[in-house]
Amino acid sequence: MSDNSIRRVVTGINEQGRSTVLFDDSQSGATARVLWATDSLPADNASRADAAPAFGLERFRSPGTTFMLFELPAGQTSPMHATDTIDYIVVLKGRLELILETGSVELAPGDCVVARGVIHAWRALGDEPAMSVGVLAPAEPVGAGATI
Repeated sequence: MSDNSIRRVVTGINEQGRSTVLFDDSQSGATARVLWATDSLPADNASRADAAPAFGLERFRSPGTTFMLFELPAGQTSPMHATDTIDYIVVLKGRLELILETGSVELAPGDCVVARGVIHAWRALGDEPAMSVGVLAPAEPVGAGATI
């Protein structure tokens, strides 16, 4: 993707106890990017530190939440996998195919998916990359449980 950067705005509380913008920056680069993460539920909103760690598979086992951006190059398919999370996903750009064990569904920008820990894969359809954003939260395992 020629321009795969997105703007990230994070709010918080300043030294005077007033609401403020803590971070206003551009995120670009990797295929999977963590925009924000928490290590527990409920989340601790008191910190002013940047909570956007580098992506790693351990994010799928976090006891907190993970807000991520996913980019899949045109024609590429992810491996079949499952996580012990519930994921709220919105397609931002391009077209995606959500592949399940019993079939698949095509998705376009604006389409939303609630992925509930089942085995699945993603394929970018057409000749352009696909981009989606998702929030992952821990969930009880279903079926065979996590594969990543």
